Amino acid sequence: MADSGVPPTESAPADTSDEMLPTNLPSDVGFDYVPLASSLAAGDLTEADQITRDALIVISGAKAKGRDFVYWTEVKDIPSTDLATIERLWQQFSKGKFGYSVQKRKWRQSKGDFEQFCKKIGWTTTDGEVERKKRWFGASEFTYDVKKAPEGHLPLTSALRGTSLIKKLLEHPVWDNDDWKKAP
Repeated sequence: MADSGVPPTESAPADTSDEMLPTNLPSDVGFDYVPLASSLAAGDLTEADQITRDALIVISGAKAKGRDFVYWTEVKDIPSTDLATIERLWQQFSKGKFGYSVQKRKWRQSKGDFEQFCKKIGWTTTDGEVERKKRWFGASEFTYDVKKAPEGHLPLTSALRGTSLIKKLLEHPVWDNDDWKKAP
């Protein structure tokens, strides 16, 4: 796994017992999405979240893989096929509650204000009277429970290097229409 801040908390089991594991998980770069599908189907949202971050690094290309993180300038080169596969899996196993398309909707509702966006999707917390971003290093403060987390809470995207990465992910051309929803 990438050294990108593995949250140590465990996920609450999701209610996915009636969900079938998809067998057609296309990737333009040969990425294996079975582990992501399996983690989501098992309700292990912590693991699924980490696999998603790892996948973004791999599907962003050799340079991102070599440095173990994605620059915002590389997002335009991420294949739409791969983002669509990731999105369909998150949508399926969260019953539409999680995924980048949900985050994009929340981003629009926030009118592009990152602070408001973070509040809407539960990426902030309050210490006494001080509001701050939740931490995912050490003891994670994020919610890995589909029933308790707010809409759009997952997958997490690091803003340690600024907010450009999440903004570019939400502006990716795959979200320009609903083609990503179509099962392969």
